[in-house]
Amino acid sequence: MQNAIIGGILASVACGVVGSYVVVKRIGYLAGGIAHSVLGGMGIAYYLGRPPIEGALVAALVFAVILGWVSLRMQQQEDTVIGALWAGGMAVGILFISQTPGYNVDLMSFLFGNILMISSDDLFWIAGLDVLILLIVFLFYKQFLAVSFDEEFARLRGIPVERFYLLFLALVALTVVILIQIVGLILVIALLTLPAAVSGLYVRSLNLMMLLATLLGVAFTTGGLAISYQPDLPPGPTIILVAGAFYLLSLFITRFWKKA
Repeated sequence: MQNAIIGGILASVACGVVGSYVVVKRIGYLAGGIAHSVLGGMGIAYYLGRPPIEGALVAALVFAVILGWVSLRMQQQEDTVIGALWAGGMAVGILFISQTPGYNVDLMSFLFGNILMISSDDLFWIAGLDVLILLIVFLFYKQFLAVSFDEEFARLRGIPVERFYLLFLALVALTVVILIQIVGLILVIALLTLPAAVSGLYVRSLNLMMLLATLLGVAFTTGGLAISYQPDLPPGPTIILVAGAFYLLSLFITRFWKKA
């Protein structure tokens, strides 16, 4: 349980920072494409006898670049191409998994999430990716801010928009790999976007949005763990239900507050 709580806190940092950009930029569909395409890399790694997280990391970064290029160059066919890559990545993963004999508990935990199975080595992975994400965001915060809110203004200031867009998608890919260990591949987009979506209802500053989203991520993961512990419920779906319920409640409160 201790590793699970620490893992949830560490994952919430990446959620809060990167998820805020995803919500502001409104690219949840791209993040979803990256997340589901990761199954291809996991399946290949599993087939080769390697840890699934290694395949997930490589596949996430590769598909982030591909999907970013598609988004920038093929806007008229963007949805179709992303859907094809999304489905293709999952199909590759299923094919390789089907050709590997035996049943692998670790792989199932990546697909459906089991925060209780996080090991000390996993915590080092998550912490290392957290540090990398925070370092990149700290170094290029102004550039990411400009690209997220106004690409034309960013170009006028001489910012290489396409490069920073691809770099940002790489950060999304790293965050996806972290969150897969918390809630699994199926629910990763919910935990990536819900804390930031809730914080966006209450604050307008991106800095405050990141901070509040991080704190909400911590609350959702620890709250979900606490609720799921006694009745022995799956922690991943419980965490998402807590986050989803809080988002709907916040949406109702803010709408009611505006009308009042």
